[in-house]
Amino acid sequence: MPELPEVETIARGLDKRVAGDRIEAVWLGSKPEPLKSPAKEIASTLEARRIARVRRVGKHLVFDLESGGAATKRPRAKGQARKANAQWIVHLGMTGRMLVSEPGAELEKHTHAIVQLASGRELRFVDPRRFGRLSVTQDFEAPGTEPLRVEPERFLELFRKRKTPIKSALLNQKLLSGVGNIYADEALFRAGIRPRRRAASLTREDLCRLCFSVQEVLKEAISLGGSSISDYVGADGEEGFFQLQHRVYGREGEPCLVCNTPVKRVVLGGRSSHYCPRCQK
Repeated sequence: MPELPEVETIARGLDKRVAGDRIEAVWLGSKPEPLKSPAKEIASTLEARRIARVRRVGKHLVFDLESGGAATKRPRAKGQARKANAQWIVHLGMTGRMLVSEPGAELEKHTHAIVQLASGRELRFVDPRRFGRLSVTQDFEAPGTEPLRVEPERFLELFRKRKTPIKSALLNQKLLSGVGNIYADEALFRAGIRPRRRAASLTREDLCRLCFSVQEVLKEAISLGGSSISDYVGADGEEGFFQLQHRVYGREGEPCLVCNTPVKRVVLGGRSSHYCPRCQK
């Protein structure tokens, strides 16, 4: 599943390519799973809107939409007012992709949405496993705190009384929105903390160090376009490079890059966690 750096990379790429364009028509596939909002509501909300910008909120892509002018609008029920601004929310799930395509480009299997733009291009949502979700709203907010902006004191408030393993707490999207398995492992390694440690057992110094490590890892990953370890690519179709910088994630049995001790893997809450038994306490 794309995590914060991957979604941030995609959002920045889409913003450069489609911000300012106008949506002229919307096609939605017949599969119900990707649609968190009703199909008619998604189509009527998007059509004739201008894409003001594309940004990331948590692990979601947010298309901020404005009234867009001359494109044909769907007829509305009596008394149903069209609000000036709206948001199109895209969660990529495990295998979802947002493609900017020419209209003549081959249509990929598992395409669930096609948004026709005034520029002649198309935005296509492709998701083989159908865990991604499409919805519309007006004021979308992530359930947890933004990791890139969280202050150390706020970080301490979020975690210091948690009795769950710190790795599980980091993955709780109601606490931090956007941190996933890869970057939790990498941040814990840099902070020298084992994933099984109870969050409540960590000292103030531990948590401050972890706060810094989380932000450091996320920023480095964004600068390298995220981690391409499965089928993830950015909005321009290019792979990320942060997987080349992984110090523990996916390296079970390989020597630690710091001390040469073999990296171990444990399962916490059904998720693999990788750590160095010597460097992390």
